[in-house]
Amino acid sequence: MEMLKAGGRRVVGMKQVLRALKAGTVSRVYVGSDADTFIYQQVVRGAESAGVPCVRVASMKELGMVCGVDVPTAAAGLLR
Repeated sequence: MEMLKAGGRRVVGMKQVLRALKAGTVSRVYVGSDADTFIYQQVVRGAESAGVPCVRVASMKELGMVCGVDVPTAAAGLLR
């Protein structure tokens, strides 16, 4: 999570993360453990199929704060 905090290039949100996984531009994925089950599973499966490590974060609120957005965030990805 330090890389997300440090202002590294990132994508925020489930749709953007899944799109970046398909494009092969993500090096690590973060997902909130309190995200909706469907969203959580989609992100985890997408990361597994792309061979990208997926890190579970305590809450969507915490992930949103780390990414610098004012809303809870289900998923975020660190770009290569």
